[in-house]
Amino acid sequence: MDHVDWKQVLLGTLEDRRLSRSERRAFRQLLEPLMGDRDSLERIRTLAFEIARETIVDPPSGEVLPWLEDVVRTLAFQEPKSTLVEEAFFSPDPACVARILELFRTAKRTADVCVFTITDDRIAEAMIEAHRRGVVVRVISDDEKRRDPGSDIDGLASQGIPVRTDRTADHMHHKYALFDDALLLTGSYNWTRAAANVNDDNFVVTDSPKLLLAFRSHFDRLWQDLATGSPR
Repeated sequence: MDHVDWKQVLLGTLEDRRLSRSERRAFRQLLEPLMGDRDSLERIRTLAFEIARETIVDPPSGEVLPWLEDVVRTLAFQEPKSTLVEEAFFSPDPACVARILELFRTAKRTADVCVFTITDDRIAEAMIEAHRRGVVVRVISDDEKRRDPGSDIDGLASQGIPVRTDRTADHMHHKYALFDDALLLTGSYNWTRAAANVNDDNFVVTDSPKLLLAFRSHFDRLWQDLATGSPR
């Protein structure tokens, strides 16, 4: 990226859980050489989310969200024509599956999926293609739906994509996904042909730092729980 140790820069501003006016000014000065460099700015943004996730597990971390939002806004100032992402989709409409496919095609580093059921082969194929490109794809799904005819979960696992499911009579009923810790997709939309073609469903896509961090923390907690034997 460059010679700046961005982790130390960010940690230095996090010490008092606030990005002060002077810290914001100094941060912008350091960012000036990266004006318009989306890849470098995205890496710094991802690093800020990683630091916030590590910090939020501590009880005194209540002010980490305002800090994260300040950092994200400062980074956005350096991006060309940066705009807030607030998208809504309603099925049945081909735009729904098209947007999901696009999110996997454009993912660069990570795609964490927490979805009740996946039977739409188009989406499963996009997930596999992303995995083959080097994107770290992880899937959490429902144990009972995994056994349904037409489920793509075992097919994803057979391609080397890590999959974890709950182990209870209840359902893992979430429907959300995180892409590069930069975009969140969430709503009632199951990743099925029925949702695409006949069901009345919805989802939103957003880059809200507060929501990204909340869903990221939830995914990490659930992923860990399912690895250690907890049903949830």
